[in-house]
Amino acid sequence: MIKQDMMDKAHTTPLTPKKEITTADRIKAIVGGSIGNLVEWYDWYAYAAFAIYFSHAFFPSGDQTAQLLNTAGIFAVGFLMRPIGGWIFGTMADKIGRKKAMTLSVLLMSFGSLLIALTPTYETIGILAPALLLVARLLQGLSVGGEYGVSATYLSEMATSDRRGFYSSFQYVTLIGGQLTALGIQLILQKLILTEDQLHDWGWRIPFIIGAILSIIALYMRSNLHETEAFEKNKDTKTKKEKNGTIKELLKHPKALVTVVGLTLGGTLAFYTYTTYMQKFLVNTVLLTKEQSTLISFISLFIFACLQPVFGSLSDKIGRRPLLLGFGILGTVFTVPLLTGLSHATGMWEAFFYLIAALVIVSGYTSINAVVKAELFPANIRALGVGLPYALTVAIFGGSAEYVALLFKQQGVESYYYWYITACIAFSLVVYLFMKDTKKTSLLNKD
Repeated sequence: MIKQDMMDKAHTTPLTPKKEITTADRIKAIVGGSIGNLVEWYDWYAYAAFAIYFSHAFFPSGDQTAQLLNTAGIFAVGFLMRPIGGWIFGTMADKIGRKKAMTLSVLLMSFGSLLIALTPTYETIGILAPALLLVARLLQGLSVGGEYGVSATYLSEMATSDRRGFYSSFQYVTLIGGQLTALGIQLILQKLILTEDQLHDWGWRIPFIIGAILSIIALYMRSNLHETEAFEKNKDTKTKKEKNGTIKELLKHPKALVTVVGLTLGGTLAFYTYTTYMQKFLVNTVLLTKEQSTLISFISLFIFACLQPVFGSLSDKIGRRPLLLGFGILGTVFTVPLLTGLSHATGMWEAFFYLIAALVIVSGYTSINAVVKAELFPANIRALGVGLPYALTVAIFGGSAEYVALLFKQQGVESYYYWYITACIAFSLVVYLFMKDTKKTSLLNKD
């Protein structure tokens, strides 16, 4: 019996260090696990922000609008790659580990950024220029599509049970931080370093070189992270019937899949409206100057990022469902009044306060949506379960937000877009009303 006890202890010893992760290790996990979001969203936003400067370099000279449309088309293709990235990297994370999948994800983003930065112009290599740009965006689309599910899973699994909301909220802190970084670099290059001609000639390559460097830093940080205990346990104890990270296994959880789609739908549309689309809305509808729009966007995004850990910590105390219900109810009731008021704002700061009010409401979704999804799935299918349905929903509703908004505006019925957002949030609210609080039913507790 004593000998058997010693054997049992010896067998369990390899798992012991993973249970005794220090505070420093957890901080390292937060930074390394979420830094890829900052890098990937920086690259994603930099492409859109600098398109006006580099579109001529990749397409034949002539109509500038045609050049921008071609550039936007490649941007859209990158968006369509996100569900494929969610599938590939989710499967990889569930089969070979969260750490390896995150490392490869950020490596792909680095290649994509470097490729854009170094590709010669259309005048130099002809049709190869837009072809290489397309390849770069395909790589980045795969990368950003896979990043969400894997990093959400990693942060949720590395957190202690009483701090999961706080830990996972940093995914959106760095996601928003990526947009802020791209916006900040654009402002610095425009106002302090380069002339307009220099930006058009060669300066547009600088943000992509910076993106490649940031990706290498993120790659180094991620290569030194711990693998999660949940994955290691599942890897060691899975039965022959379990197929980690497969679509067949994922379809055994239809309720969780529908829940991910439902809780994401309204939230992602609201998020894209108040972040990526808002600069255009402030200029085209509110009639602010570009400088005022940029300043409001920068300040509001910074405050929005700071709100995420606050709301995440609150969910650790009162549960996830109250925050989701708060977003669902307030979003359904106040989206039309807020956007209507914003559209009629008479000054920059009046517009700013309308926007901040909207972002506070949206924080009820953004701060905790990652951990909620992770808590719905068992370890053997978690990364795929979080990443794939989320990426599909974002590609359809988040990716089309700007197009739908501009289409309504073009038709002279811009307010219809406000009601469209309201309807989508109301749909998500129905899901929140019928779902259980995942803090109490979390499958992470069974790892």
